Amino acid sequence: MMAESSSLEHPGLDKAAGEEFLQEAFQILLEEAIRKGMDATEKVCEWKEPRELRELLDLELRSHGEPRQRVLERCRDVIRYSVKTCHPRFFNQLFSGLDHHALMGRMITETLNTSQYTYEIAPVFVLMEEVVLAKLRELVGWSTGDGIFSPGGSISNMYAMNVARYHRFPDSKQKGSWALPRLVLFTSREGHYSIQKGAAFLGIGTDNVYLVGVDERGKMIPEELEKEIERAKAEGAVPFFVSATCGTTVLGAFDPLESIADVCQRHGIWFHVDAAWGGSALLSRKHRHLLTGIERADSVAWNPHKMLMVGLQCSAFLLRDSSGLLQRCHGASATYLFQPDKFYDVSYDTGDKTIQCGRRVDCLKLWLLWKAVGTEGLERRVDRAFAFTRYLAEEVKRREGFQLVLEPEFINLCFWFVPPSLRGKEGSADYWPRLGKVAPVIKERMMKSGSMMVGYQPLDAKVNFFRQIVTNPAVTRADLDFFLDEIERLGRDL
Repeated sequence: MMAESSSLEHPGLDKAAGEEFLQEAFQILLEEAIRKGMDATEKVCEWKEPRELRELLDLELRSHGEPRQRVLERCRDVIRYSVKTCHPRFFNQLFSGLDHHALMGRMITETLNTSQYTYEIAPVFVLMEEVVLAKLRELVGWSTGDGIFSPGGSISNMYAMNVARYHRFPDSKQKGSWALPRLVLFTSREGHYSIQKGAAFLGIGTDNVYLVGVDERGKMIPEELEKEIERAKAEGAVPFFVSATCGTTVLGAFDPLESIADVCQRHGIWFHVDAAWGGSALLSRKHRHLLTGIERADSVAWNPHKMLMVGLQCSAFLLRDSSGLLQRCHGASATYLFQPDKFYDVSYDTGDKTIQCGRRVDCLKLWLLWKAVGTEGLERRVDRAFAFTRYLAEEVKRREGFQLVLEPEFINLCFWFVPPSLRGKEGSADYWPRLGKVAPVIKERMMKSGSMMVGYQPLDAKVNFFRQIVTNPAVTRADLDFFLDEIERLGRDL
């Protein structure tokens, strides 16, 4: 007992050794992840099969710790074998690139390690989140409202569904689904799969998600929405929620918000806009017209971590309501966190608005980036992304063997690469099945060589095609030319 008591008189952590480790680790981070990760002459990825990668990383956890230099080597290995999403030739997702200011915001967030639920534990970030959300709402077109940062656009969409249900049926919070009629919600056939997941998670059921027809560009057809609403009513169901999309995942389509808002208004249905992908176009005076009518929405999901390069995750759920609906819907008034007799204004204890208890600080990285580059700098990034896509679209139309799936409206560039063996054979019975096998092989080759990364997928009757996305302002025309040249090089023998 004496020895145990004596050991408590001294810190159980070697702060000096910890700081020395951090200095060396930060140097590795700067050199390996940032400098090399953003260098076009380096590989985007170092592909290894799972069994080989397990052996290389030595992932097992053991009883005894390792010396500092071995742990630093672990850090190098983790970076080496990870995909460099900041690389100028990474085009695989709806996010890419690295902003140094946003990265510092993420580092400060991790270092301070606080939770965004009460003013007493996160005073700076409670005030900061309020300002950032207000700015995002202003861009949507609202002078008042509410909102929170959530763990991804999928969760923002689920928040919207839950708030809409509570708004229509306040008893649902206490009595659950037993007290409700059969509820039906609507999104387009090109809408994000999180709507179906949300319906399953919230007990609404995927059978009660009605998928509305789209036109040839992937946009919801308002007349079809009207028909689906009438069908649901005729079945005895209660339509309560419509989710329109601004920037569909594959084609980058923007639903006609004004017409959809009219339908929702006629039927008294909550109007949500999933602008997780396309919301950042609101920052561009040149392109914000794509979201005309978004100010009529009841709620909006917007992911700055995508197009603005803020870093994962930064997802805003925005509400037009300013009556405290979010708090009433989710509040549980836990007395160990939200004591009403605190010495400060408890309206700043915003954590009870959410379904979470502990909540990560996601506002700092966006706030610091915005402070550094300003609204004008963010607008330039958005406009540059559109310019990249216009340049690539013209190159695709000019080059032999490349074929657009459709003319891009947003920054999703969708195209087929037709290898020499298939050119001029469009009338053959096996043309499309054979073409559908091209993109997967090219993708495998590029990943195994580490030269670049881009996504592909089929869509309805369309066989596999590439979907190229550029959001990284470090990308240059040379990177885009390399992209097309590399696809041609990797696929010319197919």
